[in-house]
Amino acid sequence: MKEVMVKIRSMQTSAEAGDDEMEFVTEAKLYKKNGALYLLYEESEFSGMPGCKTRLRLRDGEVQMKRFGEGAGIGNELRFEKGKRYSGIYDTPFGPIEIELLTNDVESSISEEGTGQVDIDYEVSLKGLLEGRNRLNITLM
Repeated sequence: MKEVMVKIRSMQTSAEAGDDEMEFVTEAKLYKKNGALYLLYEESEFSGMPGCKTRLRLRDGEVQMKRFGEGAGIGNELRFEKGKRYSGIYDTPFGPIEIELLTNDVESSISEEGTGQVDIDYEVSLKGLLEGRNRLNITLM
């Protein structure tokens, strides 16, 4: 397991809420298990999910994002794979909601040495509440 610093940048665009951008830097752990790279970091007050941990599993053009711990409710899991849809239930502080993702693009250059970045571009629909486009960039520093 390798200790790394990561810069996380999230950009959201929707007709209902306009544009929103967030960026923060935090410590993370990087490790390899069963042929996949994993990145584990704690969310912050700034992200709106204090006490929550996020784990990214990177393998073969797919990114699986799982959130767990305090602030994550029953736990959340999202999958990003270019051109594919993912549907599921996403737990929020206001209760569970149906979510659908369409991944436009996923690129990862993260290496076991602790360098590289992940870029995810996706459309999101929160059943009846919000539709928009999100871009997530995670850079190892």
